Amino acid sequence: MTETFRLALRAVNLGRAVSGLDDWLGQVETRAREAVSAGARLLLMPEYASEAWLGFKPAGLPPTGEIAWLAGVAEAALPGLQGIAERCGIALLPGTMPWAVAGAFRNRAWLIRPDGRLLAQDKLCLTPFERDPESWTLAPGDRLRLFALDGWRCAVLVCLDVEMPALACLLAPLHLDLVLVPSMTDATSGHARVFGCARARAVELMCAVACSGVVGSAPGSTQNPRNVSGNAVYLPCEPTLGSTGVLLATPVTDGCHGEEPFDVVDLPLGVIRAIRAEGGEVWPGAWSAAGVQIELEGS
Repeated sequence: MTETFRLALRAVNLGRAVSGLDDWLGQVETRAREAVSAGARLLLMPEYASEAWLGFKPAGLPPTGEIAWLAGVAEAALPGLQGIAERCGIALLPGTMPWAVAGAFRNRAWLIRPDGRLLAQDKLCLTPFERDPESWTLAPGDRLRLFALDGWRCAVLVCLDVEMPALACLLAPLHLDLVLVPSMTDATSGHARVFGCARARAVELMCAVACSGVVGSAPGSTQNPRNVSGNAVYLPCEPTLGSTGVLLATPVTDGCHGEEPFDVVDLPLGVIRAIRAEGGEVWPGAWSAAGVQIELEGS
């Protein structure tokens, strides 16, 4: 196992025309091959990268029917994505897509290994929009799965999940090396929340946190007229890691001029793992606040 892990991040521009599923898969494969040419071991794409499929949705499809239709396309897309991973020899996290589970739909990220094996991670904490019965009605997941890539322990936190300290507390004693954060945000405030919390998680968990968000707006979208984001990778704020905690931070864009940030970075996971084992400047480990009592004045 090497001391670094090379990661490619593609902040998908949903405004790029997609004529059908084969066209979309072709675009994914093009970027996957670029990532492989640059030596990357994993290509990370954003939350709801699948919304691009609305560009070829059937005429007259109501907003309340979009999730079920997208979930049907997702079932057809997954074997194609497995084929890309196998042909290119790279792990893929191709964003998230609606997925049918027990009579409901979840916002699911598929981790696809280079041999085609699958691992599913559902979004755990849903936004009000994702729970709206008048638009995209989704159900939350109930499991947080850890997995290994090239010997590094990883997890996926989908967008709002990375903002939840309760999940960070669950992960803190588990010695993660890398957290992957696919996201979708329609304003700079949302981008700042997701990416700002991701930066905090890197410090709290003493690990790398990689974020990629969609930009632009999909032709045919009825729910997301604008998406604002980019790519970023955050590290613990330690002197041996550059002190600032920022390995990568692309300029925030709405993609209206065709921007689609694509970056390849080496993550110093071996150095981070050593710091985690030996102790950072002030990091107390998985501190639980056990024994701390809350006092309310006047109670």
